[in-house]
Amino acid sequence: MVTSGRQWAVSAEPVRWFERVSWWEAQRRMPRGLSRVDVEVLQVQVRLGSNPKSALTTMTLVRDGLGGSWRLRESVADAA
Repeated sequence: MVTSGRQWAVSAEPVRWFERVSWWEAQRRMPRGLSRVDVEVLQVQVRLGSNPKSALTTMTLVRDGLGGSWRLRESVADAA
C-alpha cells in the first residue's frame, strides 16, 4: 500500500465490516448513483517500509460507494 509517497507493509489480517450511511442527515434525497446504504470499512495494521521493527500504524479505510476506490478515514500510530 502506498500513501503520500510512503510504502506501507500490511502486518496483520485486515478486519472488515459494514456501516450504515446516514445520508438523510445531510441531504433530503438519497444521492444519485448510491445504490446501497451501507459502506465497506477496512481496518488495517501496517508498518512503514519493509522494516519489521518499525512502529505499527492502524489505518481505517472506507470504500467510496460511487467509484469503488478507498479513502483514508483515520490513521493512528501506536505509541511504542
